[in-house]
Amino acid sequence: MRYLLDTHAALWAFGNHDKLSEVAKYAILDSANEKYVSIASAWELAIKIGTGKLTFDGGVNGFFLSIDKNGFGLLPITEQHVKQVESLPLLHRDPFDRILIASAMTENMCLITADANIRLYNVNGLW
Repeated sequence: MRYLLDTHAALWAFGNHDKLSEVAKYAILDSANEKYVSIASAWELAIKIGTGKLTFDGGVNGFFLSIDKNGFGLLPITEQHVKQVESLPLLHRDPFDRILIASAMTENMCLITADANIRLYNVNGLW
């Protein structure tokens, strides 16, 4: 199975595993699964670190190192992802979450997220 982690799920996977649901933790730890983090999550993290709303050891560079160290892939934002955003109903206004939803839909990935608003969309989700 191919999984895309929401930003908070990635942060929890790289740090405090206790915040992950057991189902999410199992999916992430299963070596048979492919796990990805979107470049949008790194962008969101960089903004939040820059504004002082969040800290991450090593900053955004440390985040990229954690993605690599944990064997996750880095998912780019493609033209198809952006086109998919245009057709999404406005159930959730966060632009980072909307591109993650569109990316997961386009790439036929399961989105690991605790965000109930994201699960309002017709996206394969797990928590």
